[in-house]
Amino acid sequence: MARKILPAISLGIITVFAIIFLSGGGTDDNDLLRQTFQVDATYYDSSHVEVSFLDKSGKTDSVVMEILGMDESFQKSFSGSQFIEIVPFSDTPKYGWAIHPIVLEIEHSEFGHIQLKTEIHPFDQPIPPVIYSRP
Repeated sequence: MARKILPAISLGIITVFAIIFLSGGGTDDNDLLRQTFQVDATYYDSSHVEVSFLDKSGKTDSVVMEILGMDESFQKSFSGSQFIEIVPFSDTPKYGWAIHPIVLEIEHSEFGHIQLKTEIHPFDQPIPPVIYSRP
């Protein structure tokens, strides 16, 4: 019973998290971050997710990317202001892509520590919103 409820609870927590941060959107600070950073995570029918990151300012020192909600969490570190990473995924998750958020921890020479969160989307679907945070 607990195994059936856990994904639904996780999805609910992620949704609440997203609503809280999105309701604070539209500030000048978030607008600057939206103009500076681009992130996308696309699922392709060939059973992989392509995660791409670009810092238009070129001032990112390092990025730690984590894909949550997996049996074993995927984490990888990158240097520089852009990357593309291919991550194998066996199939579309039963409870949707929201249970596998992509979180980026960014060290930026101008903005300091920044967190970005987005969701994976199928290649034929629109890019979901990105949540920006400065912890």
